[in-house]
Amino acid sequence: MTDPSLTTRHVPADLPERIQHYIDGEFVDSVDGDTFDVLEPVSNEVYLQAASGKVADIHRAVQAAKRAFAEGPWPRMIARERSRILHRIADIVESRDRRLAELESFDSGLPISQALGQARRAAENFRFFADLIVAQSDDTFKVPGRQINYVNRKPIGVAGLITPWNTPFMLESWKLGPALATGNTVVLKPAEFTPLSASLWPGIFEEAGLPVGVFNLVNGFGEEGYAGDSLVRHPDVPLISFTGESRTGQIIFGNAAPHLKGLSMELGGKSPAVVFADADLDAAIDATIFGVFSLNGERCTAGSRILVQREVYDEFVERYAAQAKRVKVGYPHDPATEVGALVHPEHFEKVMSYVELGKTEGRLVAGGGRPEGFEFGNFVAPTVFADVPPTARIFQEEIFGPVVAITPFDTDDEALALANDTKYGLAAYIWTNDLKRAHNFAQAVEAGMVWLNSNNVRDLRTPFGGVKASGLGHEGGYRSIDFYTDQQAVHITLGKVHNPSFGKAAPAETATDLDDPDPR
Repeated sequence: MTDPSLTTRHVPADLPERIQHYIDGEFVDSVDGDTFDVLEPVSNEVYLQAASGKVADIHRAVQAAKRAFAEGPWPRMIARERSRILHRIADIVESRDRRLAELESFDSGLPISQALGQARRAAENFRFFADLIVAQSDDTFKVPGRQINYVNRKPIGVAGLITPWNTPFMLESWKLGPALATGNTVVLKPAEFTPLSASLWPGIFEEAGLPVGVFNLVNGFGEEGYAGDSLVRHPDVPLISFTGESRTGQIIFGNAAPHLKGLSMELGGKSPAVVFADADLDAAIDATIFGVFSLNGERCTAGSRILVQREVYDEFVERYAAQAKRVKVGYPHDPATEVGALVHPEHFEKVMSYVELGKTEGRLVAGGGRPEGFEFGNFVAPTVFADVPPTARIFQEEIFGPVVAITPFDTDDEALALANDTKYGLAAYIWTNDLKRAHNFAQAVEAGMVWLNSNNVRDLRTPFGGVKASGLGHEGGYRSIDFYTDQQAVHITLGKVHNPSFGKAAPAETATDLDDPDPR
């Protein structure tokens, strides 16, 4: 049988055949000349070669970034000057949003309409941090007649940024924006599955006027001896920001420990969506469908465990399954597509293995395999399992695909216990019209972020991050500024200085007469 995707798929014009690293203002091959294949998700055909970075390539990039930090103008610019360049970056991204979305959709399998939204969000990330660094004020503490204390924020140095493949361009901007805004230089290691859109950053930054050496990009894998691991271990990289799965986060934590690096890690999730009997079921079904099937289910905050109170459980499952069956699976370039192709055949096999496992652990009510008409490529039908026990692996483990588990509960206490019964704690969604219940539940659920009667709509000023196995630290708003800067306390004494006399005769003084030294 001939793969129909080879004739019906959309291939963007002017695709590169090869992607290089970008180091110190130049596109370069790997030191050893090594490359790796990049596949297109609809056909799984190799469509380009990317330079495969290793220890030597990371070292070249880090040295360029270190030199730009020590000798270049970027860390010494006033905030307004950096802000102007960041706004120019946002302008350029916005002006190319459709081209970016086209490449992102082709490379990752995301539906084109959703990829376009991600490109526009990338521009907004730069605008947000461009405005924030101009508007921010640092703390000052006054002791009248005695002392003034103020906080001096300083960029730290070379920031290592390691980004995932699910919404690559947007998530790169989420790290690049604050890292650059605060005056750091960077080395970006994009995901090996999706290097295409990242290869556009050098041209965008050059056009915007970012100084040479401030941004560097090394493609490649994450394993020991390759780009990701080498970046984490490099002694001249004091900061690592990572988004990815929890096991990789544990490895990064251990490898960064010898240098006591600053770490910000947004890791895996198995987020609950809790639907109480008094909820608006129409809104809850619409939002939970979107929350698990948008972005092809490859969403860290996906509400992939839906807990439903027993009074409305049967109705919810029936309606949810019927709507899931109507979700449009299609080629990523089609504007009507709601679920496209998973990113890579390895990930497709992983998700399909969970689908088969789910058939032994729950009751299949929608999907359960390839959608009709898509015998080739990485397509998975939106899949819904009901009556899933909390001991099931599809209840406990992150699948990162268009697969959802629905479980009934009776009481508020049971719902809370089920919601907290995983190692993850990234997000939670609560659906109820009881305001007291909503707030009490939000306070008790083990999640870094909670949405009440809402899908995943964020304010960029709020902290983003998880608890338990879902992450370390928070970014977003001033939390990002905190992570990418050192905070130095400066103390200025006013008037007469009362110092303790050690080793010479002095009038007796009481402790209250002295500037109280911190005993720590």
